[in-house]
Amino acid sequence: MLAQSPPYFEHDADIGIIGRGATIEQAFEAAAQAVFGIVTQLDTVQPKTAVTMEFEEADFELALVTWLNLLLGKARELGMVFSRFHVQHRDNHWRAEVLGEKWHPGLERGVEVKGATLTMLSVKQAGTMWEARCIVDV
Repeated sequence: MLAQSPPYFEHDADIGIIGRGATIEQAFEAAAQAVFGIVTQLDTVQPKTAVTMEFEEADFELALVTWLNLLLGKARELGMVFSRFHVQHRDNHWRAEVLGEKWHPGLERGVEVKGATLTMLSVKQAGTMWEARCIVDV
């Protein structure tokens, strides 16, 4: 098994996140884990409630920002935190099922992530791996 480098990179303001995977879907899932890993410790979040979301986007980079911002918006709307992510992609259509639970006193709050930005946005395939990265506003 290859050693994994951390899913973050330095940036003067805010936080840069990186998602890597064998498929673009896995890279998007890993990017979502990186975002919610800023918000709380993911291993303490119980996957009690499933939420489904869908969107249309042809451009992979814009799809990443759309995906992350949809997740953050849905989490705020429902008062939840998500810890597991499953993305499906076909043509321009993206569908995801995410699992998590409502915020409660037992969950440690980390840093609030306001949204994903277009800054340093990149989604590319390098060899057999996909990498999805951007800056998130905290």
